[in-house]
Amino acid sequence: MDVQSGGSDSEPGGSRRNVVCLVALEKPPSLKPERNGRSRSARAPAHRIRAEPVDSRRCSSECFRQEFFPETTFDEWNDWRWQLRKRIRDSAGLERILRLSPDERAAVQATGGHLPVGVTPYYASLIDRADPHDPIRRTMIPLPGEFQIGPGEADDPLAEDAFMPVPGLVHRYPDRVLFLVTNFCATYCRYCTRARMVGQTGEFHFNPNQYEQGIAYIEAHAEIRDVLLSGGDPLTMSDNRIEWILARLHAIPHVEFLRIGSKIPAVLPQRITRGLCRMLRRYHPLWMSIHFMHPTELTSEVAEACGRLADAGIPLGAQIVLARGVNDDVETMKQLVLGLLRIRVRPYYIYQCDPISGSAHLRTPIEKGLEIIAGLRGFITGYAVPTFVLDAPGGGGKIPVSPGTLIRRDGDYAVFRNYEGKEFRYYDPPR
Repeated sequence: MDVQSGGSDSEPGGSRRNVVCLVALEKPPSLKPERNGRSRSARAPAHRIRAEPVDSRRCSSECFRQEFFPETTFDEWNDWRWQLRKRIRDSAGLERILRLSPDERAAVQATGGHLPVGVTPYYASLIDRADPHDPIRRTMIPLPGEFQIGPGEADDPLAEDAFMPVPGLVHRYPDRVLFLVTNFCATYCRYCTRARMVGQTGEFHFNPNQYEQGIAYIEAHAEIRDVLLSGGDPLTMSDNRIEWILARLHAIPHVEFLRIGSKIPAVLPQRITRGLCRMLRRYHPLWMSIHFMHPTELTSEVAEACGRLADAGIPLGAQIVLARGVNDDVETMKQLVLGLLRIRVRPYYIYQCDPISGSAHLRTPIEKGLEIIAGLRGFITGYAVPTFVLDAPGGGGKIPVSPGTLIRRDGDYAVFRNYEGKEFRYYDPPR
């Protein structure tokens, strides 16, 4: 277990007492001399500390630190490497901060050889510990449904492995590739499309030799103009390793722009350091797709992290997975997409949850996504309305879901037409 133990007077997880925390709203602004000799303050407002009663079921990350990591300093808590070292990895770590249900406890203990449990202390602080149906909890803590394989489900439903000319590189679309550079994530989402791969050992070693194979393939295929770095989560790697990969790709003449897919700004905003942003801005045009799920994720720490990335000139888009009991209603999605715009992130895609093995308890009917889009379009600014898509099974690629792409129903299957005009049957029984 790599979660730090609390003191002897720590209160059991799930308690409902009220505590009083001294919440630091902003760090003191740094004073740096200007060239003309005058000092300038950071753009943050003046340092303020406010005493306020906070319900310990869900409080600020600072309050959470004081309650569950009392020996940890403020600077340690805000060190992304500390957050990774202290990830909550097992039932004992989880039960320090909340009460697991019998189903959750059994599922956590059964994850050996399966998608592991991993939650940063920061992200754990967002869970409402009194709510067994809390949306963040539902995305992070396994349930027995993960071990029940239903019709239409597969370990690799998008057939990524079939489109790998070299290990770790997926070439499914004509002009772009998906470059998998790590199998490590700061947190492991229970609906992960690559649950077969992330957090596991196996044929994907993600070392410079494998990177060289991927880079050589890209260099040899002049039609590739767009490279998406993913994994795992690329931003869990060191700045030096990220830069090595970006520099090699940036030097290829026919590669016109680079993208990074990451959930780090949502689950480990401490990783978005000024040094990282200074490095990233050297490799424009560089775009970033950030994975968000729920309005609870839009904290002040996340707003600061996204602000740094945006200030570095990186366009930010949000990719949201539609998940049952998490964000599958219009009001929750409205709060999320409008909140994203406020922190300078454009809602880009809502994904139909991929039919990975053991995902039925998290997936929704396709009509639910259409209902949500109908509840957003026209009621909020168009900038906040994402495109609803699904990934066609067997490697058919992304299909925007609208009346023009959903062709017909055929029993328990929905039939779609993709960008090539091909039809795909998608198992989606009425629920």
